[in-house]
This record gives sequence, structure tokens and C-alpha cells, in this order.
Amino acid sequence: MLVIEVSRSLNTELETVSTPIEETVGCKLEDKLTIVPIIRAGISMVEPTLEILPQAVVGYIGLERDEKTAISRNYYRKVPSLKGRKAFIVDPMLATGGSTLKAIDVCIEEGAAEITVISIISAPEGIKAVEEKHPAINVYTASLDRELSSQKYILPGLGDFGDRLYNT
Repeated sequence: MLVIEVSRSLNTELETVSTPIEETVGCKLEDKLTIVPIIRAGISMVEPTLEILPQAVVGYIGLERDEKTAISRNYYRKVPSLKGRKAFIVDPMLATGGSTLKAIDVCIEEGAAEITVISIISAPEGIKAVEEKHPAINVYTASLDRELSSQKYILPGLGDFGDRLYNT
């Protein structure tokens, strides 16, 4: 449902299509779109997003958070050229904003025309970090939780999304 809401911001154009019964006018996506999940938990959002936007291409950014410092490091990057394309950065959790900001930097380096962040659960601190550094970037979230813990986990949150998803 979150991706459907975000897709309202995409540009469409009218196109005549032939159905088995007759021709009619429908809409097709005008924007070129790339989905950029932050590995590993962001992978869980790729399939549902492609079900709604099947013409999108996918790039990947692997970021790992140091549990002591809460600073993420980039260990994998496979992103096609984003020149002239819109990028949807997908990650289920937006906590400190560190990983999201690094993903935004990659999308900017690759020439993204527009960047949107899609997160299921966010902390106010993460939203604020993105807004302060990139005020033009829209962040869509299904739930804005209370705050971050001293260990930089979202409260009340649900723990580490990737660990829960993959039973690790």
C-alpha cells in the first residue's frame, strides 16, 4: 500500500491499448524508475514494488551498520546509471538515517533525476537527518515510531528487520 501511495507522484502518459474486445485509452508510466534496495532488509521490498511497477529496474547497495558506532559502511554497490531516472530507495527501517544518507549519495553520484525514500518504520531522528541534508527528498513511511534507543534501535520498533526476516 505504501508503494501505491508513492506511485501517485509518478508521471504518466496516455496510450491507446488493444484489449481482446476493443481499443481503449489507458495510462503508462512516463518516468524511468529504478528501485534501489539497501541490502539486506531492503530486498524484502523489491518484489512487492515490482508487482506494482513491473517496468522498473533494480540496483543494489549493500550497507552494514557497525553495532558499536552505528555507522554504516558500504560493502556492495551494483547500481545502473540513474541519469535522468527516478530512484526509489527502499529499506524497511529508517533509524539514524546513516544508511539512507549513504544510499542517497550513491544515487546522486549515479545521476538520479529525483530520489524518493520508502521505509516501513522510521524514527524521528532518521527523518530529521534526511530532511536536514536533503530537504528536497521525499520520505514515505508507514509508521513514525517514538525515538531511538541508546543503541540506535527504533523504539518501540521491532528489532533488526533483517534478522527477523531471515531468522538470524
